Amino acid sequence: MPSHRFAASIFAALALTFAFFAPGAFAQGSVTSHPPATFTLSNGLKVVVIPDHRTPVVTQMIWYKVGSADETPGKSGLAHFLEHLMFKGTSKHPAGEFSKTVRRIGGNENAFTSTDYTGYFQRVPRDQLGTVMEFEADRMTGLVLKDENVLPERDVVLEEYNMRVANNPEARLTEQIMAALYLNHPYGRPAIGWHQEIEKLDREDALAFYRRFYAPNNATLVIAGDVDADEIRPMAERTFGVVAPQPAIPARRIRPQEPTPIAPRTVTFADPRVEQPQMMRYYLVPSATTAAPGESAALDVLAQLMGNGSNSYLYRALVVDKPLAVNAAAGYQGTALDDTQFTISVSPKPGITFAQVEQVVDHVIAEIAQNPVPAEDLERVKTQLIAQAIYAQDSQVTLARWYGAALTTGLSIDDIRNWPDRIRAVSAEQVRAAAQKWLDKKRSVTGYLVKDTTPKREEKRS
Repeated sequence: MPSHRFAASIFAALALTFAFFAPGAFAQGSVTSHPPATFTLSNGLKVVVIPDHRTPVVTQMIWYKVGSADETPGKSGLAHFLEHLMFKGTSKHPAGEFSKTVRRIGGNENAFTSTDYTGYFQRVPRDQLGTVMEFEADRMTGLVLKDENVLPERDVVLEEYNMRVANNPEARLTEQIMAALYLNHPYGRPAIGWHQEIEKLDREDALAFYRRFYAPNNATLVIAGDVDADEIRPMAERTFGVVAPQPAIPARRIRPQEPTPIAPRTVTFADPRVEQPQMMRYYLVPSATTAAPGESAALDVLAQLMGNGSNSYLYRALVVDKPLAVNAAAGYQGTALDDTQFTISVSPKPGITFAQVEQVVDHVIAEIAQNPVPAEDLERVKTQLIAQAIYAQDSQVTLARWYGAALTTGLSIDDIRNWPDRIRAVSAEQVRAAAQKWLDKKRSVTGYLVKDTTPKREEKRS
């Protein structure tokens, strides 16, 4: 069984991770000047081929356009639960055979669930690609589930919840912030689910979800590595091409949307295990999919300018110029189908109050919202973003993730490839306007992580 990941944004619900991928989330999509090859099979499966001939290795990723935000209310955690169950085998390949085969051929595998998508990938020698394609195509619709393996796996998920969330004060605070930020949209639901709802998930829930969403016409197959499109197409036709489409899948996902925020909110979480207090602020902002032209790139630049690195405005103001914090960061996660989050995190030094920290944060935002960013600062952060994205392309897994995440959240190949050009085009006025419009406190939830010093009540002996 692979080590499962959940809540990829990743953006997103359970950990203060500001970008699921490299900074900026999108980048020119190839280590060469050539765009990836794309084609669609007759059953609706979209295929993206990213050639990278530097090593005889290939990465297969299958992305399903379904995540935790697509779950039926009351069934939270179902997308992630099914991710676990996808390793329980088919009538053709019993439980464990797929994973054992990947290990035997010298490969590795994993899976991940986010708010908008669920993905499975294997990285194997190029001559073994056909093997993993056959396995993955088989479990697209051939999964066999029995109570004797479903119910123990539910216990595994509950233990994962306890380890990653219940016993992690920072994750608990993030969970509460997201629930407060999204009053109506299902992004307010944690990707791993609410504990009391996970406990009730069963085999019938998993199978219904699987049959509804797992189909070739609701998936994107990304192949990155030492391959070419002309050899991938017949392999995809032989394996995935024989899987029947699901006619009931809607053309687009329609979800409840957020009302315009009208008041700032605060959340405080106290826990005796907290050693480092933390202030987190989340703003509701447009994603790369929902933003007006230029807005998402401006938010990328704004996040880099405010809170990425020792030269960022928040770090300089809170850590360098005034000894108020041990760390300060900001981030923007643009990879989302619906409106997303711009995040700020500050770890105050001992004796420093949250009010002192927030005063500086608010001042930094006000300065950017009122005055154009100096040209040298703007060019510096744009250069950093583009350079980081270029360096990240050395990983074929990263490339596959960029394309898979973008294509399952409403973006196109051109959106990914043209991202550096959009960053270069961001003006100081666009950054100022983004700060003024979107970093409005009425659009925010501020969370405080504090140490619970309440004495434990002693039980009286009778």
